[in-house]
Amino acid sequence: MVPRYARAEMTAIWSPEARFAIWFEIEAHATEALGELGVVPKSAAKALWDWWATNPTIDVAAIDAIEAVTKHDVIAFLTWVAEQVGDEARFMHQGMTSSDVLDTCLSVQLARASDILLADLDQLLETLKRRAIEHKLTPTIGRSHGIHAEPVTFGLKLAQAYAEFKRNRERLVAARADIATCAISGAVGTFANIDPRVEAHVANKLGLSIEPVSTQVIPRDRHAMFFATLGVIASSIERLATEVRHLQRTEVLEAEEYFSPGQKGSSAMPHKRNPVLTENLTGLARMVRSATVPAMENVALWHERDISHSSVERYIGPDATITLDFALARLNGVMDKLLVYPARMQKNLDRMGGLVHSQRVLLALTQAGVSREDSYRLVQRNAMKVWESDGELSLLELLKADPEVTAALSAEELEDKFDLGYHFAQVDTIFERVFG
Repeated sequence: MVPRYARAEMTAIWSPEARFAIWFEIEAHATEALGELGVVPKSAAKALWDWWATNPTIDVAAIDAIEAVTKHDVIAFLTWVAEQVGDEARFMHQGMTSSDVLDTCLSVQLARASDILLADLDQLLETLKRRAIEHKLTPTIGRSHGIHAEPVTFGLKLAQAYAEFKRNRERLVAARADIATCAISGAVGTFANIDPRVEAHVANKLGLSIEPVSTQVIPRDRHAMFFATLGVIASSIERLATEVRHLQRTEVLEAEEYFSPGQKGSSAMPHKRNPVLTENLTGLARMVRSATVPAMENVALWHERDISHSSVERYIGPDATITLDFALARLNGVMDKLLVYPARMQKNLDRMGGLVHSQRVLLALTQAGVSREDSYRLVQRNAMKVWESDGELSLLELLKADPEVTAALSAEELEDKFDLGYHFAQVDTIFERVFG
């Protein structure tokens, strides 16, 4: 975790204090269930909860010192708790194995992280919807291969982003449900030394579902899907960030990141206004996606359990969720304050002498009885003259002067095919599909 790209709420989930607090709750709830089943005295759970009610400070340094000797983190934690609680603490961890604590804790952390990410997505969706409606009919040029294609509206660009992030929200809801499972099944997952009802009790208390079959560890296909989902969300962030970066290029300049008073763009060139936030988002997206491959490689563990996944998850759990949380918040800020220049969009639309209307002329010629091959030839030969003139010539005027074209279409009919509003007739339909 890099503090520069971290926010406090998400970072807190991954702190040692938060982790140990979840460990305690798992152990105390399990002891509580064991007491109800008569396996251990009910007084054991009471002693644990009574101590916990005092809001004790978790001494991370003391636990780490014990681990330096035991070389085992869960044993170190249990030893430290026993020192605080006293004799009743000996009933903790009855029939359990370390993975019951570690895996269930990770499920809680990833579920809580998901809730923050879902709130981030909700905020971004609200912003994208507002800006899309604001620019619903703001004409701009659509590009394919980076080249002028046909007119669209800036609102449609934002509506597309909204629809994509709405799908991402649905994916994350599913991934959260998939990852939020509890395993308290003991060594090799057979429940030989612990009743399945203990697992059900802990799961209920922590807001998790039970893992149907755990092999001492929760199967890592769940984690692979979770981190893959984060990777897809990161890719969507990069897609929108890349669009902003292209639109901010000097030669385009149809939109740009907000440039605050006192902000400096370059240490050398005072005129610079660079798309630094969206460039940063591109890099952050790469870091989130870097978690997906090791998460998938974690699926193939040896037999019922090994710990090759453990070190990986100590990295990717915090890093991917913290980074994605920061990136979503940053993207929301970019889109909320994005400077949009409709006049420049119109100027760019008009820049290439009406080439953006070529398809309408092509279709009109075919409907007037000209073969598609000849129609394409007639429009293209005039369009290339405009292209080679860098937009100095007018496609409409060239077509009006072409006898083969005017043999099929009158000047009035040609002029009708250069109506910009024609391209926006279905914007309402698209917005209805996206926003309802």
